[in-house]
Amino acid sequence: MTKTPEEVELMAEAGRLLASVFTHLDAMSLAGLSTLEINDRVETYIVDHLHARPASKGQYDYGFVLNSSRNAVVCHGVPSATEILQDGDIVNLDITLEKNGFIADSSKTYLIGDVPAPARRLVRTTYDAMWKGIRAVRPGARLGDIGHAIERHATRHGYSIVRDYCGHGIGREMHEAPQILHFGKPGAGMALREGMVFTIEPMLNQGRRTVRTEADGWTVVTSDRKLSAQFEHTVAVTRDGVRVLTLRPDEAQAA
Repeated sequence: MTKTPEEVELMAEAGRLLASVFTHLDAMSLAGLSTLEINDRVETYIVDHLHARPASKGQYDYGFVLNSSRNAVVCHGVPSATEILQDGDIVNLDITLEKNGFIADSSKTYLIGDVPAPARRLVRTTYDAMWKGIRAVRPGARLGDIGHAIERHATRHGYSIVRDYCGHGIGREMHEAPQILHFGKPGAGMALREGMVFTIEPMLNQGRRTVRTEADGWTVVTSDRKLSAQFEHTVAVTRDGVRVLTLRPDEAQAA
């Protein structure tokens, strides 16, 4: 479950490369692109430019390098040539990358063009909720402290937390122990220890927290078809706090 300092450094290298994928995406004009075209561009960048492996492709028989979750899609959206990003959309791009045997996992919700204020508010609150959870990480803290910090921020702003999906330990495998719930009670759950590495990836809904899975067996949508947003980072518990392994250059102030 815990990683050695050398393993954490290898994971940090995978995280640095994955952060550069999002920097690459930030430079694109996503409006008018299909989610499949974005998937293909990301695959080319990871393989040809970074000389790394898209860890999602082939995992659980999944055929793509990312999940593209648009508007009312909560998570696990499947890239499609017919799904074209339009002005006013929000879309979460969830990407994993493996380098030197270790995997990093991160996601970002993008605003496409002129996004209405309620959607922008949801996205901003989701991002801030993720950081509330990250800042609760330190040796001796409990898993419940992370979930409580996220849940409190979300509910104070009028949003619900999806409970069907959670963060997870990560390393040589994409999904390892422990599970990181995005709701909880302070002081409850497993104590955090130096060397633990896991994801924090809250999903906030405008409406009810209930979700359902579409007929493709992957795409998860809000049951009331209201908007959902998500952000995700891979983090490591350090001797005196937390290190965000997938931190992007534009997030220096957030850290």
